[in-house]
Amino acid sequence: MEQPAAPAAEESSPGGTQPKQGFGVGEHPQRQPGAFAPDTDPSRLVAPARPVPALVPTADRLPLFVWVIAALFVAVELAFAGRYGFQQDELYFLVAGHHLALGYVDQPPLIPLLTRIPAAIAVDPTMIRVLPALTGGAVAVVAARQAALLGAGRTGRVLAALAVACTPVLLGASHLANTTSPALLAWSVVVLCASTAVLRDRPRWWLGAGVAAGLGLQTNNLVALLMVALALGLLLSGRAGLLRTRWPWLAAAVAAAIWAPNLLWQATHGWPQLVMASALRRENDSAIDYLAGLPTQLVYAGLLAIPVAIAGVVRLWRMPELRFLAITATVVYVYVLAWIPGKAYYASGVLPVVLAAGAVSTERWIARARRPGTRRAVAYGAIVLSMLVILPSLMPLWPVRDLSRHSSAEQQTANVSDTAGWPQLVRAVVAQNAALTRAGRPPTAVFTGYYGEAAALDVLGTADQLPPVLSGHNAFGTWGPGSASDATVLSVDAADRLRPYFARCRHLSTYDAPYGIHNDYTDLDLSVCTGPVAGWAALWPHLTHDE
Repeated sequence: MEQPAAPAAEESSPGGTQPKQGFGVGEHPQRQPGAFAPDTDPSRLVAPARPVPALVPTADRLPLFVWVIAALFVAVELAFAGRYGFQQDELYFLVAGHHLALGYVDQPPLIPLLTRIPAAIAVDPTMIRVLPALTGGAVAVVAARQAALLGAGRTGRVLAALAVACTPVLLGASHLANTTSPALLAWSVVVLCASTAVLRDRPRWWLGAGVAAGLGLQTNNLVALLMVALALGLLLSGRAGLLRTRWPWLAAAVAAAIWAPNLLWQATHGWPQLVMASALRRENDSAIDYLAGLPTQLVYAGLLAIPVAIAGVVRLWRMPELRFLAITATVVYVYVLAWIPGKAYYASGVLPVVLAAGAVSTERWIARARRPGTRRAVAYGAIVLSMLVILPSLMPLWPVRDLSRHSSAEQQTANVSDTAGWPQLVRAVVAQNAALTRAGRPPTAVFTGYYGEAAALDVLGTADQLPPVLSGHNAFGTWGPGSASDATVLSVDAADRLRPYFARCRHLSTYDAPYGIHNDYTDLDLSVCTGPVAGWAALWPHLTHDE
């Protein structure tokens, strides 16, 4: 039977530690110089006959159930990893992995590199999704460790792991090989290391935060927001003295050193990610985005886990020693909701610490009950039920042929609908290429309107002898046309962009996603354009775009 949480009187100890359990390796009770215990005579002090073994710290040990939850999370992710197919970002990263650089116009370099490694074994959705699945499981473990640091007992640590593992944002992100899941892990580790440094007075943990932040910055630049928010949290919570020590600054220096190659690339290429950030903001700051921003944040926590999240926010603000974390989370949420509300998941990196704090409060709520087992079952059951309700919109549970039977809103979820239809698009383009070749006008290039279409043709059409695949969108624009000819261009969703620069653009057919699926890559125009007014080199600046 699980033991109830520590009584509330212990909450005042930093990080919820339990000093009566003894000291860890190399840790000793503090005494004033020259002071001795009352029953000790200095003249009679003698060395012990044999050394006393150091006590092994056990206060932060994670229960077995935490590891079981993480393992089940990974197993579920991998069970559905190959159900439909690639998502457009994954295809894009596979292509970027063959154009390795210190940076790209729309992302740092780490994810294309990490995607290329499993792709060297097999270009298969399951293969490249192993790493994000493991990353998601690691986030659940880190959340349990964060809960232990905040004072949780066995139940609270299990609850924190379960709550985080069942969040829609982590379930959805860990199904795909993109930047979100590794970024969530980086944020979680930065917060855990910083919390340990502050709450346990272990300043060297700042170096761990610096390493995690540096690697996170090579994944997603938003980690810089977390670093600023942490600094503000320390400054505004009465811990400004920590910023006068060398350790936080050493952490910042480590992060900057790891990030430096990408910064150098950005500086020498005109800071394109700032341009991309401005474009993303314009696309995600409508009135509807602002109205939906906060509700979306709550949904990302899991509908029935919202009380745990709210309890976490209250606890972080109420406990003076934890207030720096409350300020950190609040700064992140306010920034995202005010600046780019349509991308509410950008703030999800602080969700693990919020849910970890909420797990501590929930554990105390359970312990106060006359029948704690009932409350424990309610807490666990509500979180699992909330996950089961939303899981079909996050994972490919339905047969792909049945997608059209579900609402357009469910189909528009990128994790489901945008992973279906890419092989069919490739076949449609291959068929038009073959038809034009038989008619004596073989295309000399394929030009697409968006990166997803170009990446799909590049990755999935390699065996079909297509001409060079080009696009002006995002990194494809920086890679340029190479030696491709512009004499006869097979256009995929790009005729409107090409028409001003070609004498003729003739419609060939329209591609629709199979099985009646509604996604962002259906109803695509396939055309052929001939008679360019200039060569690719002259036209290319007019064809590159980031929207």
